[in-house]
Amino acid sequence: MIELLDPTAEVRTQTIAFVDRPASLEGKRVGLIENTKFNSDRLLAKIGDILKAEYGAADWKLFRKHNASVPAHEEIIAEVRKTCDVMVAGIGD
Repeated sequence: MIELLDPTAEVRTQTIAFVDRPASLEGKRVGLIENTKFNSDRLLAKIGDILKAEYGAADWKLFRKHNASVPAHEEIIAEVRKTCDVMVAGIGD
């Protein structure tokens, strides 16, 4: 006897509530979360420098996830909440 399994699942939608974007980055502390892929840290560092030089961000801080396939771990989220006004999540590869 052959047993056939149906791998499909019911699609569920989830509403995501986004925080309003600031009108300006002037004086804001920017958190940059990179996903550990090749060059993602370098790309985000360049973005951080541009945000300071051209958009008036006060500073930026880079955070590194454990790996690309998981969300940012709780320590990162807690630190971003304490030390940053805005954040950018980035990838590389």
